[in-house]
Amino acid sequence: MRWQIGLLAVVALGLMASSAMAAAEAPAAGAPLSETAVSKAVGVALAAAIVGALAIVGAGYAVGRVGSAALGAMAERPELFVRALVFVALAEGLAVVGFALAIVILMS
Repeated sequence: MRWQIGLLAVVALGLMASSAMAAAEAPAAGAPLSETAVSKAVGVALAAAIVGALAIVGAGYAVGRVGSAALGAMAERPELFVRALVFVALAEGLAVVGFALAIVILMS
């Protein structure tokens, strides 16, 4: 399971880095990219990938822990369904916020 998370993080890093490189300021036709433009694009891509990966992995961990506890509580007291669902949704919101923040970083 841990190697799958690592693989997903590497793939996300590669995708964000390639999109940031494509979004780097394109010089005139045939002129090479300057060193500062390349380093800025790579830095932005790394920042977005790290923020997105950490938020999504953290949210996955939180949903797993909160979800299992919520199912255990609902097995004993079914009236806790709505309250448990709210806690799981809050944990899942972390992934959405992390993804949105990664997109905002890429657009800067």
